[in-house]
Amino acid sequence: MPVVVVANPKGGVGKSTLATHIAGYFASRGHTVMLGDADRQQSSRLWLGLRPAAARPIATWSVSADLIAKPPKGTTHVVLDTPAGLHGRRFNDVMKLADKVIVPLQPSVFDIFATRAFLDQLRQNRHHDKLQIGLVGMRVDARTIAADKLHEFVDSLGLPVLGYLRDTQNYIHLAARGLTLFDVAPGRVEKDLAQWQAIGEWLET
Repeated sequence: MPVVVVANPKGGVGKSTLATHIAGYFASRGHTVMLGDADRQQSSRLWLGLRPAAARPIATWSVSADLIAKPPKGTTHVVLDTPAGLHGRRFNDVMKLADKVIVPLQPSVFDIFATRAFLDQLRQNRHHDKLQIGLVGMRVDARTIAADKLHEFVDSLGLPVLGYLRDTQNYIHLAARGLTLFDVAPGRVEKDLAQWQAIGEWLET
């Protein structure tokens, strides 16, 4: 049962958007999915509450400040949305569970510096050897200097860049309805689904 953790110590980088869409991707592939939210803001849990009954089911994974409950039998895929400032014992507990860690980052100097320190922390973690780590650029406008700087940064890391997601209202409008790109007609979100292809392939390996 793969456990995918979405993590970055910087707030506002798109962790919940990424986590809900990973859960939506797994659900669209017919998997039995649980989505946990360790963030105090509980954005992913709120999103689950908005999800319509007709959509492919995604269950809530019980996560508290002190305990992450073991998923029940029958669950095939788990996604965990984590808070900003994840560190210490909580960080170690989460990494014990993780099979894959996806780190979202935005093209800003503050995000880049915070992410570099976090990636160093990941490499120093004693569970690092069993982790697969991937990066996803969030809200990236390829025409900007900031995007060029982001590309330079990720190229220096030696980690796989799974994709760059564009800045589009599609994510905002879908989140307000508890949906993902994978819950609507592909023709409506064709450009965005193309950006998810490589991410999906990495998630399935």
